Amino acid sequence: MREQVRSTGTTTARDGVRVAGLRKSYGTVPVLHGVDLAVTEGELTAVLGRSGCGKTTLLRLVAGFDRPDAGTVVVGGREVAGPGTFLPPEDRRIGYVTQDGNLFPHLTVAANIVFGLPLRDRRARRRVPELLELVGLDEGYARRYPHELSGGQQQRIALARALAPEPGIVLLDEPFSSLDVELRESTRRAVVAALAAAGTTTILVTHDQSEALSLASRVAVMRDGKIVQADRPADLYHNPVDGAVAAFVGAVVALPATVTDGGATCALGRVPVADGSPDGPATVLIRPEQITIDIVGSGVSAEVLEIEFYGHDVLVRLALDEGSTVTARCPGFAFPTVGDVVGLTVRGPAGLHAPRAG
Repeated sequence: MREQVRSTGTTTARDGVRVAGLRKSYGTVPVLHGVDLAVTEGELTAVLGRSGCGKTTLLRLVAGFDRPDAGTVVVGGREVAGPGTFLPPEDRRIGYVTQDGNLFPHLTVAANIVFGLPLRDRRARRRVPELLELVGLDEGYARRYPHELSGGQQQRIALARALAPEPGIVLLDEPFSSLDVELRESTRRAVVAALAAAGTTTILVTHDQSEALSLASRVAVMRDGKIVQADRPADLYHNPVDGAVAAFVGAVVALPATVTDGGATCALGRVPVADGSPDGPATVLIRPEQITIDIVGSGVSAEVLEIEFYGHDVLVRLALDEGSTVTARCPGFAFPTVGDVVGLTVRGPAGLHAPRAG
C-alpha cells in the first residue's frame, strides 16, 4: 500500500512552529525524508514514533542544534532555518527539556532555574517563587540541590529552568521515560498543567502511545523519517491512515472482509464502516474494546483461549469457529474463564484499509 499522509486542519498564522520539506542525513545515512509539520500556538503537539524514526533529530533541527540539509523551520512566524537562513539556538527563544533534565549538580534549585537569565535577573532571582509554584513545588525547594530531589522533582525544575526566559516554544525530548509509573503520571500532569498555564507552544517527543494520546492536543506519528499522520488523538485512534498506524497506537483486530452497502462482512459478522467506503474486498480494523463478550453466547461463537488480567481491564484472546483468533477487552470485574464458549458482537464502526491482493 502506498504510504499516505493525512492531516486535519489547516496551517494558519497561529502556527507556533511550522516545518516544511525538512531533510537531514548524518554522513551517508538519511534520517529525515521531507518532514512537514504544523504546531499551533499555545497547544501541545506530540511527535510519536519508535526509537530511530527521527523524532529527536526533528527536535534538534527545530531547536537549532543542527542544520537541516533542506527545508525550512518557522518559529513564531519567523524563518529560523532555510535556504540562506540559520539562526543559532540562543536567538530562537526556545526552551529544551531532555529525558534526564540535566540539572547542574553543584547549583541549588534556584540557581539552576535562573541559570539562563541575564546576570542582573540571576542575582535578583525574583522569578524563582513564581516558577516553582507554576511547576507545583513550594518555595522551600529553592535552597535544595539536585541530589536532594526525586526524579520527578528534577524534571519539574528542568521545566522551570526552560520557562524562566519566557520562551515562545518548549521542546520536550522523552522527559518522563526514565521515571517509574506512578511518578511519571504525577510529573507529566504537573508539567502539562504548567505549560498550559503559561500558554506555551510545546512539542513533546515520545514513543509512549498512551502518553501522546492523553496529553497532546494533536499527535503526529513518525515512521522512517516521515510524518505519516497528524491528527487529534481521537481521530488518530479511530481513523488511522493505514494498518501500521492502527497497530502502533493501540491493539487492533485485523480481519479480511467484503464491503457492500456501507457495511463489512467478516468473521465477526457484519459491522458498519465509514460512509462512502467502496464495495469489494478489504481489511477491517476493530479495536478490542469494541468487541462485546456475551457469556450466554449471543453473537458469533468463540472459545476463550487466554486471559491477561490488568486490574482495570482484561484482554481476552478467543478462537472463532472459522479459525481466526481475535482479542477483546472487557472490565476487570466481569470476564470469562479459559475454555468458556461465548458470543461476540462488535460495537461501533470499524476502520477500513488495504484492499487485499487478488
